[in-house]
Parts: sequence; C-alpha cells; structure tokens
Amino acid sequence: MSMAAEESGAVPARGRAVRRGALVATALVAIGAVAVLAGARFGLMLAIGLGFGITLEGLRFGFAGPWRAIILRREPAGLLAQLLAIGLVSVVAFPLLQSHSGELVGAVAPIGWAMVGGAFVFGAAMQVILGCGSGTLENAGSGNPVGLLALPFFAIGSFFGAYHLLWWTDLGALPVIVLKGATGLAVTLGLLAAVAAVLLWRAAPGARRLPPRLVAAALILAALAIGNLVVAGQPWGVVYGLGLWVAKGAVAAGADLSGSGFWSAPGNAARIGESILTDYTSLTNFGLIAGAFLVATWRDGGLSAPLPRLPARAWVAAVIAGMLLGYSSRLAFGCNVGAFFSGISTGILHGWAWFAAAFAESWIGIHLRPRLGLEARA
Repeated sequence: MSMAAEESGAVPARGRAVRRGALVATALVAIGAVAVLAGARFGLMLAIGLGFGITLEGLRFGFAGPWRAIILRREPAGLLAQLLAIGLVSVVAFPLLQSHSGELVGAVAPIGWAMVGGAFVFGAAMQVILGCGSGTLENAGSGNPVGLLALPFFAIGSFFGAYHLLWWTDLGALPVIVLKGATGLAVTLGLLAAVAAVLLWRAAPGARRLPPRLVAAALILAALAIGNLVVAGQPWGVVYGLGLWVAKGAVAAGADLSGSGFWSAPGNAARIGESILTDYTSLTNFGLIAGAFLVATWRDGGLSAPLPRLPARAWVAAVIAGMLLGYSSRLAFGCNVGAFFSGISTGILHGWAWFAAAFAESWIGIHLRPRLGLEARA
C-alpha cells in the first residue's frame, strides 16, 4: 500500500469494511447454528431478536427515555411512536388471535394488587437507570456501563420475583379481561388515539412532529412483533427469559426449586431442563443484545464508551434498581415490552393498567436520578 493511499484513509476504510463484514457473517452463522442445533423456528426467533436489537439501537427507539422526555420537556414523539407501533401490531394481532385461538396466545395477565404495585416500582426503577427490560438489554449490548452492571441483577430479581409470584398473586386479582374481535380492536385503537391526542394537546410548541426515524422504527418493530407472535405463538416478551437463565444456573448448582410454585410448575420445570436454544424469550433476548452490539460496533468501531465518573452511591443504586426491575416486572407480569407493548396490542386490559401505574411512578424515578448521583442536578 502506498503512502498516499494510507494518508487518504484507504486502509482504515478497508479495515472498517472487513470488520463490518465479519459482524454480519458472525450473526448469520449464529442464526444458522441455532437453526441446525434446535430447529429452523428457533433460528428464526434469534433473527427476530437481532432485528429488535438493531432497530432499537440503530434507530434510537426506546421506552424509558421517551417517557422521561414527555414528563420533563413535554416532547411526545417517542411515546407517540410507541403508540403507533402498538396500534399497528393490534390491527394484525386481533384477527390472528381470533382465528387461531388454539395456536396463538396474547400476553394474558390479571390486574391485581401485586401487578399494580410491581408496575409502580418498575416505573421508578427504570428511570433510575434509564432502561426498561428491552432498554437494559440494549444498553448492555451497546456497552453502556450502567446497563452492563444492572443486567445480571435484573435477571436475579426476575428469578426471585417468579419464585415468590404465587404468594403475591394470592393477595387478590381480578379475572383476566381480554378485548376481543372487531369491538375490542376498535376500543384499543380508540384508547391509543385518545392518549395520542392528549400527548399532542400537552406537547411543547414545535414538538408535535413525529420524526421519520421513529416512524420507520415503529413500522419495523411492529413487523418484528407480529413475526414473534406468529413464529413463537406468543407475543414479544423479555422478563421470563432473564429469570429462566438464573433458574437454570441455580439448578445446575444443585438448588432445589420445588418450594416455588412458579418454578416447580410442569411447564417451567420442563423449560429449566431443556436447552436454552429452545426458549423463545431467551432467543429474542440474546438476539436483542447481539443486535445492539452489532450496531454499536458497526457505528463506533468498538465498545469504547468510557467508564462514567459516578459516585459510589450511583453504582449501588444501579445494582438495587436492576434487582427491583427484575422482581417488580415479574410481579407485574412484564415490563414495557411484555406488559405494555404486547399486553395492549393483544387486547389484554392488564396492559393499560400497567401503563398507567408505571407512567405515574416514572416521575419518582426521574427525580431520584440526580439524588442518587446518576446525573448532574438541574
């Protein structure tokens, strides 16, 4: 290579191309390996998870951040994009669930004391670390130090939340309420439109436009979520897979989970004994982390984010918040993905109750962040 070529940047450009090619090849090999080892359906689920991660990181689509933006600055674009994606999924999911009731299931969950309390706690904790379930996976995959620290504790919290779940649900819950058919779809779309109208009415001047980036992200996420429902027979979720990883590790270490009504239930006990490559939620979680990693490495050339200069209490807060995220989301039957996004888009009234509780408590988490040393005070 000549000196002129080196000075022109040809070498770095070629290096970037090789690195990016290697990233794509690795992703394709991983999908192929899962398809060979576990089956084509499971390879497709990993690919869907990669799509989630690439979209969330690549198009900067999130859940916790947009809620913060509407609360602090009256900027509704991010939340409007979430509502758009939910509406698009519901238009397809409602008729699919009705016509394939024996093959497909919605994000079925009851409204109860534990669920509301869990959603309240989750709303605060996710604002403390600026990451919900999918956001924590995305942040960890992209090299965010707080996300990397919080993720394993999120998983531990999810495991223990599931371990104690039946005790909490015995405190009382309503029967599962499902909106079905054309009437249910009309009610769901009407409620989504009403929330969007309120957001636009309350928006700051000049903040009512939905950027094309977020429209594209909503369309892609909706398509991926529909794919998740069709391929897995269940909606997109996050929390169960995290708890399952810890449960499998605990059993491998010799722990006896028979004292937990949740983990000793036949279906869950079977999953603990089966390959992790046959658990749909785990595969999309793995894919989401890998997709965020791929985008961050493609864009920045590596995970080179410096360790932030945070006080000790901030790191302790990240650990505690991660545990609370996992525990509370299990009590609430999901996070922003499994409860809010998938719950509403498959007609489960629980999704609306979760949204109200978690959004209300987000105010607390937002104001806790500076007190815990996670950001400068305004």
